[in-house]
Amino acid sequence: MRLRDAVRMPSVVRRRSHRASPRVDPDLAGRVHSELAADLPDEDLSEYLYDCIDMYRMGSKPRCEEVEYLGMVQEAIDRIEAGR
Repeated sequence: MRLRDAVRMPSVVRRRSHRASPRVDPDLAGRVHSELAADLPDEDLSEYLYDCIDMYRMGSKPRCEEVEYLGMVQEAIDRIEAGR
């Protein structure tokens, strides 16, 4: 796939270049990460969920699975950042 053929999904993923904030509760982050791993048992989730998005290669899954996967990872990141 050429770069110009890449699918853009800005409403699903908000790219960030930083790691989790130091104010993040590590217990909450671990719990959310565990819940995500249970929901996505076939995925190899990195310790840092930002890496799951940053390293993801678009087109490596069927589109519906891709949107669902990226949405679930982004939702987990948002939950951790919001502290819920």
